Amino acid sequence: MNKAITDGIVFTPPAFANGLDVWSSGDGTPGSPTYAGSGTGAFVPADADFAGCLEVLKTSATQKVRHMGQTPLLPGCYLQIKARVKAISGPLPQVRIAGWAGGAGDTHVTGLVEQGPATQLSGYGTVHEITAIVGTGKRPGVDMPWGVSALYGHFGVDIDGTNGALVRIDDIEITDVTNVFLRDMIGFVDVRDYGAIGDGVADDSAAFEAADQAAGGGRILVPKGMYLLAQNTSMSSEIEFEGTVTMPDDKMLLLTKNFDLPTYISAFEDETLAFKKAFQALLNNTDHESLDLGGRKISVTEPIDLAAAVPNRQGGFSTRRIIRNGQFDVRSSSAWDTEVFASVATYDPSRPHNLTNVANVANIPVGSLVTGSGVGREVYVSAKNVGAGELTLSARLYSGSGTQNFGFTAFKYLLDFSGFAKLRKLGMEQIEFQCNGRCSAIRLAPSGSTFSLANCFVSRPKDRGITSIATGCQGMLIDNCQFLSSEESFNVPQRTSIAVNANANDIKLRHNLANRFKHFAVLGGDNNLVLGNHFHQGDSIPNGVRHPGLVMIGAYNSSKISENYVDNCFIQWTNERDTTPSYTAGYSFSAMSITDNIFYASKPANWFSFIVIRPYGAGHTIYGMNVTGNLFRTSSGSIDRVERVDTTFANLDRDRYSNVKFEDNTFHGISFKTANPLRMRHTQHSHSHAWTVDSLDRLPFGGKARSCESVVALGPLRNVFNGVSHVAPYVDLQQGINNRSVTLRWPEALRGEASVTMSVEH
Repeated sequence: MNKAITDGIVFTPPAFANGLDVWSSGDGTPGSPTYAGSGTGAFVPADADFAGCLEVLKTSATQKVRHMGQTPLLPGCYLQIKARVKAISGPLPQVRIAGWAGGAGDTHVTGLVEQGPATQLSGYGTVHEITAIVGTGKRPGVDMPWGVSALYGHFGVDIDGTNGALVRIDDIEITDVTNVFLRDMIGFVDVRDYGAIGDGVADDSAAFEAADQAAGGGRILVPKGMYLLAQNTSMSSEIEFEGTVTMPDDKMLLLTKNFDLPTYISAFEDETLAFKKAFQALLNNTDHESLDLGGRKISVTEPIDLAAAVPNRQGGFSTRRIIRNGQFDVRSSSAWDTEVFASVATYDPSRPHNLTNVANVANIPVGSLVTGSGVGREVYVSAKNVGAGELTLSARLYSGSGTQNFGFTAFKYLLDFSGFAKLRKLGMEQIEFQCNGRCSAIRLAPSGSTFSLANCFVSRPKDRGITSIATGCQGMLIDNCQFLSSEESFNVPQRTSIAVNANANDIKLRHNLANRFKHFAVLGGDNNLVLGNHFHQGDSIPNGVRHPGLVMIGAYNSSKISENYVDNCFIQWTNERDTTPSYTAGYSFSAMSITDNIFYASKPANWFSFIVIRPYGAGHTIYGMNVTGNLFRTSSGSIDRVERVDTTFANLDRDRYSNVKFEDNTFHGISFKTANPLRMRHTQHSHSHAWTVDSLDRLPFGGKARSCESVVALGPLRNVFNGVSHVAPYVDLQQGINNRSVTLRWPEALRGEASVTMSVEH
């Protein structure tokens, strides 16, 4: 670039031969004294070394020579000022290039370097060439970096030393030497050309944005240095960082052209800080819907508080945003240590989501897991009111009215979104969360919807994979992910970690793998889809304990559990979040659909079952359940039945079962093959008016034979005379032990064989 050529700008001042009235002995500003008739300067038309020159007698401490014309100083343009001088007589002085920086309104721009390096004249008649370079950017080789505030200069020389020196100065030349500073790669705009200092102290925000505007969508270079961006800075051009950036936590760097984590790492060096700043930009930049981690591994030594990284969005964010393609790698640090608190508090069932009169409430972190008498699984502190001494809970307690001791466990999370009031439509794709047994993975915001995790690895979380502390899990989608436990080597009773928990409705868990957690998922809402997952939780202990892989909480639970591989664990259905767990009204246990799954267990205890209902209060029953098309299998041992009622807290009311469909399943290694309706084949060898047909304990969940749908004779029914009788019986229901048989009453004593279909419902 040469502005003299490209724009026709004349930088060199007129020769001294054209008159000394444009050459000032002051600053060169209008009204300053000139050398025309001054008595201290004269034009010498002929000199042995100079064709024509100015002869100056030094009479001031600094004798100045300034051109009174305004030499323009343009962003990105670098000018070399050159003068040839020699001493004629008197004391030998020092001579340097100098100037006066003029800004808008013809004001002096202060605080700038306005002199070049000094040259000591070495002898009389010896010609010395004095040079200096002036420009906007602070570059190596630039003697007078003036930034973008200086718009022009009055240039010339300064003569320093003892007065009385007589010096001759050849015509001053000013040339564009910008090409000296151009990089080999054409097309970069250097932020230094627009005033960036890069000392980590001066605010370079305006210089960055000026360079961005000048680049016009081209490329910007940030050379080596530390650049303070004290204000929000938006860059629409492609940018390359050789230097680094520092910013206040609440200020944003918005990169439009190359919005990806590798660029932010180049800018901030620290990987975690770079991710925070990139996430901050993601939630504040309408030009991008996703942040590409660029396949980078981010080493993390402490929990990442995402809400703190975006303080202007802590109230909530509801526009779709995706983070994809990278790995978080947790390193050892005491910052991951779990904190445990104990406190006395009061629980009143009339305020089922609150603990009141909480001692030391200020010390209990929001997001803590609550334990205590009457507290179900995965109940968290979702909010607190220090002034009122109250905690808000994510779920109700099933008992525990009054004042008691509670425990509060604060797990530490790799990515913590709990500081946001609400988050919607946030997704993460193709990411590995390498927790390394040191921390949990993700904690959701207390409110929001449709958080999604797709094609991700949640590897070795210490306590939890994904935690919902309130309703921020509404409509959550988890697809094609792998949850790999840090407790894989533990036997089942020792395991405490959980892959996923949720409290709100409409969760979709699809085609995931979970390996050897205590539970794969604890779901506290309705209308869930659990499809095509493989959750494996066994160990090598024969007849060992097995934990539920899937915990479905809520008596009315219209969820579909289909095409899963339930491996050495079981599905448990409970109502442990009911304030009054005993049945008073409503649907009780109903609406669950468990279809087309593979259930498998190796070396099981005979009391193990694959589907378990656990009521937490009396009076509950089954008002609707569909268990069809499943494959139940055990190896290296058999079990009594695939389904049962866990009576730890209460039993079911078997007199009110309704709409229970349990059919078209296959059984291998199962003693009692459950079905409803249940078809039994009964052979009566002796003549009798009453045939008792036993269900052989094959009705589901200990159900009673409350109805008989059909009785079909299989061959002739013969009376005591061996004649064939064509009669029909009536049926006595709920006969025998536990009312699990029916009795066929014939009008005469008969023998023969019949197929009887009975059911647990009317």
